[in-house]
Amino acid sequence: MAENKTIELNVKGMTCEGCVAAVTRIVKKADPQAEVKIELASGKVDIQSGVDAGVLTAAIAKGGYEAQPR
Repeated sequence: MAENKTIELNVKGMTCEGCVAAVTRIVKKADPQAEVKIELASGKVDIQSGVDAGVLTAAIAKGGYEAQPR
């Protein structure tokens, strides 16, 4: 796995703490070592991960949320 980097995403479709937990699980499934910080109100998601941003964005989208780089 590559060196950890900060990935900043805007995620649309999160409406509750359950959504926050779901997005966190999706990221952790792609990278169990990832650190995930989510601001529900703004949809801001910061991830420390060695996994490529495109992989994480695609995984979040597959989970039913719209994710775009900030």
